[in-house]
Amino acid sequence: MTMTGSDDTGHVYRVDKFLVPEPAREEFLARVRQTHEVLRTMPGFVRDLLLDQSSGPGELNIVTVVEWESAACVEEAKTAVAALRSKSDFDPQAMFARLGIRADLGEYRRLVP
Repeated sequence: MTMTGSDDTGHVYRVDKFLVPEPAREEFLARVRQTHEVLRTMPGFVRDLLLDQSSGPGELNIVTVVEWESAACVEEAKTAVAALRSKSDFDPQAMFARLGIRADLGEYRRLVP
């Protein structure tokens, strides 16, 4: 896919994929939405997506994508999220363990054809 007139080659995409058991969905999605509310206010935020798998054989059923203008913006966002978690005494790894959630987290860059 080519984006005509767009120079987003320096953008960074945070793509997080999760296996979320049905009983954990409500609590998990509430945390994701809270986090994304903060991310949307950060400098360099471009857009975000929260995706729920509707078909296919994959086992990771929820995907979040956040597009940032640069790696520096990602670092600022990580600091802001860490502060939010510290302030609310929230440990995502503990929540994942308690709810049986598995995660595959990473940062991606667009491939140029």
